[in-house]
Amino acid sequence: MSLKVDESRRLYRQIAKHLRDLIDSGEYPIGGRLPSERELADRLQVSRTSVREALIALEVEGLVRINVGSGIYVLGPSASRLTIPSGEASIEGPFEILHAREILEPSVAAEAATLADPGHVGALDRILAQMEQSGGNDKWISLDREFHVAIAASLSNGVLARFIGQLFDQRMNPYFRRLASYFEDASTWSQALAEHRVIRDAIAAGNPEAARQAMRQHLRLSQERFSRSFGEIAVLSHRSGKVTPVLRRRAESPRELQMKTSRRKI
Repeated sequence: MSLKVDESRRLYRQIAKHLRDLIDSGEYPIGGRLPSERELADRLQVSRTSVREALIALEVEGLVRINVGSGIYVLGPSASRLTIPSGEASIEGPFEILHAREILEPSVAAEAATLADPGHVGALDRILAQMEQSGGNDKWISLDREFHVAIAASLSNGVLARFIGQLFDQRMNPYFRRLASYFEDASTWSQALAEHRVIRDAIAAGNPEAARQAMRQHLRLSQERFSRSFGEIAVLSHRSGKVTPVLRRRAESPRELQMKTSRRKI
């Protein structure tokens, strides 16, 4: 049942509508489980990330419930199904936002490395120190934003700094926040902090290519963290009730990326 794509509309919204129609028709009954992300992507001939964005949208609407490690279930009549305002129906999907950042921010970091001075590096150091000591997701997000905007601000271009900030703020939309709620925890923020340090070091060293690669790697790893399968990223401990991350493929660490970049310079 491949999806007939309308190029004028966001793909994840089309997938969400398609699944909503199937649910309403009884194809996926109330209380039943939807096929896995991989199965849906294969059937519709679309990417898994687009399917994930669609499922997150349906969950925000109250149509499905995502049980990590178990599956995606159609909610019963008692569920509060929200009517998404027309403005939200056209908001960018989480992976669309992350991809836009991956295109733009590596070049900003590279340019920052050519202009870095002790004041700019000191500003990044202060943010990183606060990140290391902070607790709570909202504080982490605020400091994450400060870090990326500070890099753009070092170029003395108000338009660019404002644009980076506005692009980052898109992660506060309801779909991105719901997606992040499944994948962000102290462990992932610790990884992000280590990646930020590699970016900072490359900028402080005045190495544009290292800064570019470090930022690109950081944003790619961010996408990878949000792309883990709901069934693969966690197992439920029946004793503690806690969710433990399980990675199938290890990504390059920030230290390995730094060493690789150094070897390229040699």
